[in-house]
Amino acid sequence: MEKLLALLEQNARLTNAQLAVMTGKTEEEVAAELAKLEADGIIHGYQALIDWEKAGRQLVEARIEIKVVPKRDMGFDEIAGIIAGFSEVSSVYLMSGGYDIGVTVIGKSFRDIAMFVAQRLAVLDSVQSTATHFVLNKYKEKGVLFMERQKDEREVGLL
Repeated sequence: MEKLLALLEQNARLTNAQLAVMTGKTEEEVAAELAKLEADGIIHGYQALIDWEKAGRQLVEARIEIKVVPKRDMGFDEIAGIIAGFSEVSSVYLMSGGYDIGVTVIGKSFRDIAMFVAQRLAVLDSVQSTATHFVLNKYKEKGVLFMERQKDEREVGLL
């Protein structure tokens, strides 16, 4: 199972036939294992990593740290669930450190994200404070480099 998951994490486009060869199983065994992993909630989906800037789509991404005060009958999970329900939110994490919850938000503009924080996050009873960090350039995501490799054009001097 772990080898299959690691292969999919690296390249979710591998076919069952390719996965079978790489894991030493039959295609049927791979298909059955994938179906079980999906049914058990271990595999939640398959996604491509898109460089939207190169694709011509101008989006703004921000990481927002949120300090919350959980209500008596509402723990971090419920607050995170409320925040995860907002359409602008692409990821939510419980974190250690100075803030409790980390959120990734995507909008069309800096103003969209600022208004999301002001009108949707800040008004939640449990939210004590936020810190917003705008992503200015994406170099690597989920192990994949987004930056172009620069050719080193310096001449190597011969001694």
